[in-house]
Amino acid sequence: MDTEDIYLSREGYEKLREELERLKHVRRREISKEIGKAREHGDISENAEYDAAKDAQAQNEKRAVDLEDKLSRARIIDDEDIPKDKALIGATVQLKDLDSKEVLRYTLVSALEADYSKGKISITSPIGQGLLGHKKNKIVEVKTPGGVLRYKILEISR
Repeated sequence: MDTEDIYLSREGYEKLREELERLKHVRRREISKEIGKAREHGDISENAEYDAAKDAQAQNEKRAVDLEDKLSRARIIDDEDIPKDKALIGATVQLKDLDSKEVLRYTLVSALEADYSKGKISITSPIGQGLLGHKKNKIVEVKTPGGVLRYKILEISR
C-alpha cells in the first residue's frame, strides 16, 4: 500500500465512495448467490461456473481493498488552500495551441479522475505535467510522444 496523499475533487471522491459501497453491499451479494448456484451443480473441482464466481469474488475484494486504501489517503481539493492563479490540480486551464491556433480547455485532475472525453487530464500526463505551476499568459512547451506542443495559457479558473 502507498502512503502518499491522493488529491481528488469532491465529485471524484464521492464517485469512488459510491463504487466502494456498491462493491461491498451489492456486488458481494450477487457473487455470493452465483457461488451458491454453482455449488448446487455438484462437484466444484471441475465446475467452471464456480471457478468464474470465485475469480469474480477475488477481483471484487481486491478492488474494494484498493478503493478503501485510496479513500483513506484522499484529500479533497476543495478543502485545500491552493493558489488560484497557478495551473495546479483542480484548476481549469484555457490554452491556445500556438501551432494550430486552436483554443483548448482542460481541468487538471488526479490520474483516478482523468477522462479526456470530458476535458479532465491527469497531472501526471505529459500535458498536465507541462502546465503545472505556470500562470496566465505563460508560454509552455510540452514534450509528448508525438512531439513538442506549444501552448499559451489564456485563463486559469477554479
